[in-house]
Amino acid sequence: MFSDKRFHQYSLSKVPTDVLSGLIVGVIAIPLGMAFAIASGVKPEYGIYTSIVAGILISLFGGSKYQIGGPTGAFIPILFGIVMTYGYENLLIAGFLAGVMLVLMGIFKLGSLIKFIPRPVTIGFTTGIAITIFTGQISSFLGLTGIKKHEEFINNLKEIIIHMDTINLLSILTAIICLATIILTPKIAPKVPGPLIGLVVSTVIATLFFPNQVATIGTAYGEIPSTLPKLQIPDLSFEMIITLLKPAFIIAMLGGIESLLSAVVADGMTNSKHNSNKELIGQGIANMVTPLFGGIPATGAIARTATNIKNGAVSPLSGIIHGVVVLLVLLFFAPFASYIPLASMAPILMVVAWNMSERKVFAHIFKTKSTDSLVLVVTFLLTVFVNLTTAVEVGLVLAAILFTKRMSDLMKTSKALPNLQHKHEKVETQMVSDSHDCPQVSIYNVEGPLFFGAAQTFETSIMNTINYHPKILLLRMSRVPFMDTTGEAILASIVSHFSKTGIVIISGINEQPRNVMIRTSLYDVIGQEHFFEHTGDAIQFALSQLDRNKCLGCKHFAFKECKKLSASGMMDSSKTKLSATY
Repeated sequence: MFSDKRFHQYSLSKVPTDVLSGLIVGVIAIPLGMAFAIASGVKPEYGIYTSIVAGILISLFGGSKYQIGGPTGAFIPILFGIVMTYGYENLLIAGFLAGVMLVLMGIFKLGSLIKFIPRPVTIGFTTGIAITIFTGQISSFLGLTGIKKHEEFINNLKEIIIHMDTINLLSILTAIICLATIILTPKIAPKVPGPLIGLVVSTVIATLFFPNQVATIGTAYGEIPSTLPKLQIPDLSFEMIITLLKPAFIIAMLGGIESLLSAVVADGMTNSKHNSNKELIGQGIANMVTPLFGGIPATGAIARTATNIKNGAVSPLSGIIHGVVVLLVLLFFAPFASYIPLASMAPILMVVAWNMSERKVFAHIFKTKSTDSLVLVVTFLLTVFVNLTTAVEVGLVLAAILFTKRMSDLMKTSKALPNLQHKHEKVETQMVSDSHDCPQVSIYNVEGPLFFGAAQTFETSIMNTINYHPKILLLRMSRVPFMDTTGEAILASIVSHFSKTGIVIISGINEQPRNVMIRTSLYDVIGQEHFFEHTGDAIQFALSQLDRNKCLGCKHFAFKECKKLSASGMMDSSKTKLSATY
């Protein structure tokens, strides 16, 4: 283990700080693990199993020094939906398949690709998840009875409204005590875990002063076992794998995104750098093994990772210690968990939802009133009112379409001529008019990426503005940074059209578009001799190719040589001197 690069320059003197931070994070992980499991529609002990197994494995095999893995709030809507649709046993299979996908993503080095998911999409679904988690705890906070859980946000709100007559004031009191303790503890003792203190204080008060008056983990789920479950191999069949591929893929994608976001946060706090592909492999291994012990899907937990760093962690050993601490608590204190009121769990998740809501970033993006705002709002609303899967799919597609539209708007193709009044005779678009335009040479300034979203605009701009058949078509492409095969095909079509009666020449071509044209043989079709580094050289070549008879009597005088050509009907290219800045 100590050959791992994450343990570089590690020494035994640093072990105590890792042990301390692991102890603190482990204590915090216990109530959160149970709360996340309950909110996901499974028994609380499954959250504890996940914190133990996944927490240790992610720290052992991951790519971040400080990552703390386990069940997280981001998974709640997804896992709840899978449990409602497929059942708990199939959730374990989906989690296992997601682990396989994550390992493959890491092996094929796809870690960097996940980072390209647009921020409005991640903020949109994160805020939507936070809303879902928060509202999902209202019934436990109020102590409502007879509530049926639904996947749909609206139906869950209806359940709350219908059962408002079952409010339990003692549950509200218990929840308020827990919430107040969670909020006040960091102000009084910053290093003491508020959720655990809130859970203990509210549980003790409820047990002593109004026993059996509020629902508890014991009354709702039975006693929590004080041992890990036996290793169970999932019963995989081809049909079941096909059925669960989609939910497994969503778990894998969300887990990958959350873990890498958490690792990036850790990098920012410690000025370190994680290995994204190794992190995905570690997450995958953890999610393949955890279901074998009854655990639910896990990923990197941003809040617990930050707490780990703030308490002095210097290596993955703290994450391993955190898992061991949860295991020891399970072995020796599990029976006491049965006394915890469900009303005490609700404020913990509400605070988690509040902290993960990204409300400030959401407001900042929304205020821009841009296409990003649209992507943000659509992703958010779909997450809340439909489901996370649809939200991410639509958000990504919408972001891609709007991005393509923005990029296509950057493409500008305009006709130009040299400004003979300018010192360096710059080629400018405003010089072209009905009375000032060379009938034999057409020059176009092409600006922006020439790709599938802009290629048609490029072709239309050229074809619509040429009212005759010039002998020379000069394309100035120094401001075209990128060209895809669609752009190349459109350019090839233009070359084919104009090559029937004239010549196409290009100046200032960049390396990427040049390479595309070489690979598709368009470069050879145009001819190497028709590519020029400077526009001035290209114009000099163009003038050498003119039909001198058409220059006789021409009054446009678009180039400085035009008067001489018109007067003499001939051109001596050896005496023609053009500025390279033409």
